[in-house]
Amino acid sequence: MKPFFYFALGLTAAAAIVALPQAAWTAAPPSGRLTASIITSGFKDAHDSYNAVSTASDGRIYYVLSSEKPDLAAQMYVYDPSTNKSKWVGDLNDASGEKNLHAISQGKSHVSFAEADGKLYFATHIGFYTIIDGMEKPGIPPKGMKPYPGGHFLSYDMKTGKYENLAMAPGNEGIIAFQMDTKRKRLFGLTWPAGRLITYDIPTKKFTAVGDVSGAGEAGKGADFRTICRSLTVDPTDGSLYFSTSDGKIHRYLPASNKLEIVQGEDLKKDYFGVYDPSSSGNMGYNWRQTFWYQADQSIYGVHGNSGYLFKFHPADGSVEVIDRITSAISKRSGMFDQFSYGYLGFALGPDQRTIYYLTGGPIYKGGKRLAGKDSTAKGEAKGMEDLHLVTWDIPTKTYTDHGAIYFPSGQRPNYVNSIAVGKDGSVYCLSRVSEDEHAITDLIRIPPVTLTRK
Repeated sequence: MKPFFYFALGLTAAAAIVALPQAAWTAAPPSGRLTASIITSGFKDAHDSYNAVSTASDGRIYYVLSSEKPDLAAQMYVYDPSTNKSKWVGDLNDASGEKNLHAISQGKSHVSFAEADGKLYFATHIGFYTIIDGMEKPGIPPKGMKPYPGGHFLSYDMKTGKYENLAMAPGNEGIIAFQMDTKRKRLFGLTWPAGRLITYDIPTKKFTAVGDVSGAGEAGKGADFRTICRSLTVDPTDGSLYFSTSDGKIHRYLPASNKLEIVQGEDLKKDYFGVYDPSSSGNMGYNWRQTFWYQADQSIYGVHGNSGYLFKFHPADGSVEVIDRITSAISKRSGMFDQFSYGYLGFALGPDQRTIYYLTGGPIYKGGKRLAGKDSTAKGEAKGMEDLHLVTWDIPTKTYTDHGAIYFPSGQRPNYVNSIAVGKDGSVYCLSRVSEDEHAITDLIRIPPVTLTRK
């Protein structure tokens, strides 16, 4: 799901990230650059995916490829590094019990997987949209089809291959953000476009619609509307859920009491992040972009979209510490914000439980001038071109490393990347468009392990 401002601006902002003209491709990857391999899944209609890829305890990589067609659901796959083969494991309409419903399909999963007791838990989302008043809205059903029924909380048994449909979001809303308290077996979601917090308790099978948490969400334009947070994080010590809003406030939800509160005395409204109008278009505002729980110091680590600053939030005392900017080295030298103003979702803690892996952009310069890509705005202004870079940050020693730009063996660049999973051997996986062709599909790619440096 593209953020609701894109079409209000008269452009698809994601296309500005790395939508490169054919002339921009090199004949072969430059020496010393990372070379990624494409893992062919066989889904010819695969569209851009956000999050939707994770490494499971069995060492395999599970992922979902999206569909933007009204009658074609997203498809789930598993890649086994030991055999270098990918296998189809499910259709999300079938998994949701909607095979014969003749409704707008479960076209996306916009979230990473959570694992507990041999099962993967995740959520589904709508992938078919209609542009109304310059905005992306849930798709108007073609003749003979029913409206989108709503997103689902699902589980997938890794041994049996069976799915279980656990609960559905009310009001025909998709589920755009998801997290699980694996200790207490509780699921959380934020719906789109209204921005409602929902929960499902697996032991008691109790579903709770907590309510709207981000103004009027992304259902319209104006002072009442807000971009919905894309990353939820659970504090495993007490089961509290944390998320942000575009005004920079950090929210805490206490499931035991069904209490929702704002963390007092601190927020994400930092000068380093930039200056934003929370209701304006074109960015995520002061929202955090992606986060994870770091057990070693009982904190939430996150990255702010657009500015690319790494920060730490400590729930015990409510403090926020801005640590460093972890964009690509060339972005840091140029002083630029991320070209994709919403920031990148490819941000995760590695298997060593100390290294942050971040997939981010880097502007391309030649002869002292920044190269421009295809025209991508309503006024025909040329956007700059970007490489995809892999950055690592060692938390204990605060060591930053930009491992350079990533290429395919053909010399083409990965693009439209907003996902990440780190394999047990340090390989980095993400979902990317796999060619510069205008009809390019999205597929899984693998970036080989890099040498980690520490001070």
